[in-house]
Amino acid sequence: MSKKTDILERKKEVNINKFHIPRWEELPNIDLYLDQLVTLLEQYLEPYIGSRDGTIITKTMINNYVKQQIISAPEKKKYNRNHIASLFVICTLKQVYSINDISELINLAIKNTSIDEAYDTFCCELEKAISLTFNQENYTLEDNLTFEKKLLKSVILSFANKLYVEKVFLNK
Repeated sequence: MSKKTDILERKKEVNINKFHIPRWEELPNIDLYLDQLVTLLEQYLEPYIGSRDGTIITKTMINNYVKQQIISAPEKKKYNRNHIASLFVICTLKQVYSINDISELINLAIKNTSIDEAYDTFCCELEKAISLTFNQENYTLEDNLTFEKKLLKSVILSFANKLYVEKVFLNK
């Protein structure tokens, strides 16, 4: 079996073409309790970024993010769309970056735009980068992009490349 055929076979196992993070309008329209929130995040992310111990996010991690003011405190023990969107970004990027770096990146992203718009842009760019990376196509940084857009694309590409290496070459 050739090296290229072997790589293509591994890509099929990952089924990366189905990678999807729900857009803002797809997020639950009702607030969630902590258990429900953890279940939702794991349901979407576990097939793609499951950790070695099988844990993507825990209640303790979320509580720590609240204590560290990475995300706002829940209202009446319920988490809203802002929390859910932030946690999708955190769960994805913590594969590559520290939580403090992620917090800075989130703050930069929502500095001049709404959280829903920033989140949807993140989702679209993430799926695009993963698809292109796994199909061995270039994910280019156009010259006319703002600093924030170039940064977003670079951050996302670092995650896509890490995911590719783990899934295709390391069989994780």
